[in-house]
Amino acid sequence: MVKDGEVGELGPLFERHHSRLYQFCLRMTGTPALAEDLVQEVFHRMLRYRHTFRGDSLFLPWMYRMARNACADHFRKTGADQPLGEREENRADERTDALARLEETEAISLLRQALLELPFDKREVLVLSRFEARRYKEIAELLDCSVGAVKVRVHRAIGELRSTYLRLLAAAEAGDLAGAGPDLRGAAAEGPTP
Repeated sequence: MVKDGEVGELGPLFERHHSRLYQFCLRMTGTPALAEDLVQEVFHRMLRYRHTFRGDSLFLPWMYRMARNACADHFRKTGADQPLGEREENRADERTDALARLEETEAISLLRQALLELPFDKREVLVLSRFEARRYKEIAELLDCSVGAVKVRVHRAIGELRSTYLRLLAAAEAGDLAGAGPDLRGAAAEGPTP
C-alpha cells in the first residue's frame, strides 16, 4: 500500500483513477490543461499526505477530498470562482480532447457553460452527485455535513443550473450572445466547446 511507504503502488492507483479524477477536475474548471495539472497535484498530495488515509475508511471519498481541495486551492489562489479566463488559450487543446468530440452539440455546450457559471460549492455538489455518481452519503462525508444537507444543496444547485441554462439559451436564441458571457461568444464564433 502507498500508505505504508510502497510508492511503487502509486502507478496502479494512477492508472485506475486518473480518468475519473480528470473528469472531475475538468468539470470543476472547464479547462483540459488545468484539469490535467490538478490531477497531477492530487496524486502529489496523495503521496505527500498518505499518512492521513485511515485504513478503516473508504479510499474514494479520501481521494475526492484531495481533488476537491486541489480545485478549491486553485480558485482561492487565482482569486476567481469561475475559471473562464484560460479557455481562449486552451481552445485548440479542447478541440482535440476526446470529450470535446463527444460534446459537440450546442445544448451540451450551453449546459456546460451554465455549470461553470455556478459558484464553486454548487458546481461541486452537482459534479459529485450527477457526473461522478457519488452517493449522497459519500458526498456528506466529503463535505462534512448531513445527507439531508447534501440533498438540499443538490436541489438548490439544480434549480440555479436550470435558471442559468435557460438564461444562456434565451440569449443564444435571441442572438444576444453579448449578455451570455465571454465563453459563449467564443463558442458561437468557433463552434461548440466542451
